Amino acid sequence: MTTMADHCFRLYVAGGSANSQIAREHLEAICRERLAGRSRVEVIDVMKQPERALADGILVTPTLVRIEPSPQVRVIGNLTPRAKVEAALGLEEVSS
Repeated sequence: MTTMADHCFRLYVAGGSANSQIAREHLEAICRERLAGRSRVEVIDVMKQPERALADGILVTPTLVRIEPSPQVRVIGNLTPRAKVEAALGLEEVSS
């Protein structure tokens, strides 16, 4: 039986750039602390998959896209300050 994640994210990064690494770390912490196993994250490196970024309309990295739950939400930058990122993603009501 497959369990569906409550939250599905796609993080677009530019290789190992400092801001991309910070965004990855912050997203991992948010998922671990606020969503405790109820999330799925796909990381897209635009240096390796530029056509994917263009097809998805990504012009700046890092960019986080919340795919589920709807509606889709985009957060641009290294995902700080955390409280604002969580509010933008609708996580202020999600208990850990």
